[in-house]
Amino acid sequence: MTAMNTDLFDLADRRLQWLGARQGVLAQNVANADTPGWKSRDLPAFADLLSRSVSTQAGSPVRTNAMHLAGTAVSDGAKAALGERAPDGNQVSLDQQLEKIAQTDSDHEAVTALYHKYIGMFRLALGR
Repeated sequence: MTAMNTDLFDLADRRLQWLGARQGVLAQNVANADTPGWKSRDLPAFADLLSRSVSTQAGSPVRTNAMHLAGTAVSDGAKAALGERAPDGNQVSLDQQLEKIAQTDSDHEAVTALYHKYIGMFRLALGR
């Protein structure tokens, strides 16, 4: 799969998997809002994961000019987010977490709606 030859169903499926995983990480943050020393976590942006998977499939990135900066490796999975800490070391802001949960839910609805519209176009084209 290349950037120009992306299957919409595969992309929607990957996005929905990422959104589900993100909701799980955000739910852990909310559940541990009173846990001393808990650091809020989040997943890397979906666009970053998508660009890494395309570059992995196309081969390793190559620096074409000596003036360009070298890339950096980013680990997969959830990572701790920086932010303010409570006196007990807890770093969870419920307002931020609830905002992220609402945005993730909206993104899930948008991807699902797009998926259904795409299926509808196939049905129309097939005369069903």
